[in-house]
Amino acid sequence: MKQFELTVHSPEETKAVARRLAERLRPGMVIALEGDLGAGKTTFTKGLAEGLGITQNVNSPTFTIIKQYDGRLPLYHMDVYRLEDEWEDLGFDEYFNGDGVTVVEWAHLIAGQLPEERLTVSLFRYGGDERRLVFEPLGRRYEQLCKEIFAS
Repeated sequence: MKQFELTVHSPEETKAVARRLAERLRPGMVIALEGDLGAGKTTFTKGLAEGLGITQNVNSPTFTIIKQYDGRLPLYHMDVYRLEDEWEDLGFDEYFNGDGVTVVEWAHLIAGQLPEERLTVSLFRYGGDERRLVFEPLGRRYEQLCKEIFAS
């Protein structure tokens, strides 16, 4: 599996990368976000929202699990960090196969429920605001998506 990597030096750069990604997203696409607390998963999601033309304030859905924002495409923002075995009843498939884009923070916690084809973005903290972003596309459309982003 091919990986694409880059280093960003500020939250604004993180959002800029996510905005470029959002411009190319299509209905039914799923982005799995991984990283420690404070790595920038929600910052990345805010950039996606901006790129989708969403003007609402985006924050982590920690206690509601799923938040929906409306823009060029609906954005379904999930944070599954506090889920235990409840995921079976939440109907994730409806979101993954829906008319919007789904972003899942802490996606590894529901790995068995994620679609086989998806884009995993892992965020690693260095010092200060510096982050390494690793994009792992699973599926041809996600590979093409990464090629387009990293070529621009």
